[in-house]
Amino acid sequence: MKVHERIKAICRAPRLTWDILVRGLYCFVYDQMPMTIRDMSLHKRINLFRSGVNLLHRRLQAWSMPLHMQFELTNYCNLQCPVCPTGIKAIERKPQAMSPEIFQQVIDEVGPYLLTASLWGWGEPNLHPQLQQILKAARRHRFAVLLSTNGQNLHDEKVINAIIEEPPTYLIVAIDGLTDETNSTFRKGAKLENALEGVRKLAELKRQRDTFLPVLHMRFIVMKHNQHQVHLLQEFAEKHHFDLLTVRTLSIIDTACPDKGHRDLLPDDATFRAYTYNCQSRVPKKDFYCLEPFWFPTLFADGTVVSCDQDYNARLPMGRMSESKDFRTIWFGENARKVRKTVRDKSETLSFCRNCPYRDRETTDCSIKAHIINHNILYDNLI
Repeated sequence: MKVHERIKAICRAPRLTWDILVRGLYCFVYDQMPMTIRDMSLHKRINLFRSGVNLLHRRLQAWSMPLHMQFELTNYCNLQCPVCPTGIKAIERKPQAMSPEIFQQVIDEVGPYLLTASLWGWGEPNLHPQLQQILKAARRHRFAVLLSTNGQNLHDEKVINAIIEEPPTYLIVAIDGLTDETNSTFRKGAKLENALEGVRKLAELKRQRDTFLPVLHMRFIVMKHNQHQVHLLQEFAEKHHFDLLTVRTLSIIDTACPDKGHRDLLPDDATFRAYTYNCQSRVPKKDFYCLEPFWFPTLFADGTVVSCDQDYNARLPMGRMSESKDFRTIWFGENARKVRKTVRDKSETLSFCRNCPYRDRETTDCSIKAHIINHNILYDNLI
């Protein structure tokens, strides 16, 4: 969170407190995706309030269960994107898919308190062999389920069936070029038609079933090789039956040389750059207020809990799930306190904090523009 975002949140606090505690209502926008949660249970209201209070202080002992959580369903992928740790083979963890039993164990603990669950990490989630089982477990609780994909097996009948039978709230499809040539420049090995075929089939099944879920969300990262297509995006998204289009800036990752390779992809228009540059170097900003260890942990495919998904090799784990250790024990444990203290007070000692993708940008949202194509999602997207 940036300082100006924090001030804005504090100014909204009285109204938010009334809506949350009295009305059981929370309306928010998550990375340009509108969401509304109604009829929250009492314990969810109290958890949200307590978390909001602690965000002012960032106490090392957690005051609440997480509000948001990332679940890395797989840590392997079918593409080789040039600034992704998986694509450049920087992931040192063993390739694997998350056990459905571990997922259900954790989701049943945190699900009653969550606002969002992001079902992806450093891999392609639609490659999970038990995707439908995972989605079904997530839908047992009332929160926004977000599933992001490169779309390469979205045309597979098993994947389509899983998504339409147990629909996430948002299905985010990463398309970074309107032709195979531009899309595969960044999404190495991608075939555009695989993703578009899947989206068309899902849109047709939604129409047949008279349902609005999943919201079909096209996400486009503006880079040097595709910047000439930005003015065509909305027409393209409408033509291929998306409900929402968001335009995104390219983030850095924590590698040995985080700016190497990234710099060549930067678009000419500074509007579409995540960071300000001076002589080709990122201008550091000092107004970042990290909240991840206090409300947004990540569960990796092997059951390891980390404070932030940017710690992609789990250098600073909070703990690891097992039959004898539940999520609460990890989240409220002494080791989690130590992790929070390091991130809060000594972030300069952590490379994944120094190279944080949110730290040096103007806003913590990676997406900077949204085009709502199907306006029904503003009214129907109730969780």
